[in-house]
Amino acid sequence: KGVVMMNHVGISVANVPEAVTYYSNKMGYKEAFRVADDKGQPTLVYMQISQNTFLELNQATAQRGPGFTHYGLVVEHAAAAVELFKQRGVMVTPTNVSAGTKAILSNITDPYMGRIELVEITPESLHRKAIQSWK
Repeated sequence: KGVVMMNHVGISVANVPEAVTYYSNKMGYKEAFRVADDKGQPTLVYMQISQNTFLELNQATAQRGPGFTHYGLVVEHAAAAVELFKQRGVMVTPTNVSAGTKAILSNITDPYMGRIELVEITPESLHRKAIQSWK
């Protein structure tokens, strides 16, 4: 029902391909998966730091400048976690299935740092495939 672990930090970057190159070549992270828009441009790239730890890269936009955007917490059952946090008086969105990654997501508005993403890693999610293929 509650939080299982923290598994990613999200940042927006001015140039996703350059950031992927940096984190691959300089930091030694491997690209786990990406989601592209209808023009084939990456909108999200997950860089795998360890089996269960990722850096999520998003394209910076006029609405979302470069820098830290959120951190992600894995929960076993997103709907139950949403209810638990609502009962605690936390501002939390209903769950939705990510079209790109197939994970079940919800977002908490944290008054101190912004957004916390709740992630239920489903069997068909890109997250699960990356975790299972870790070497």
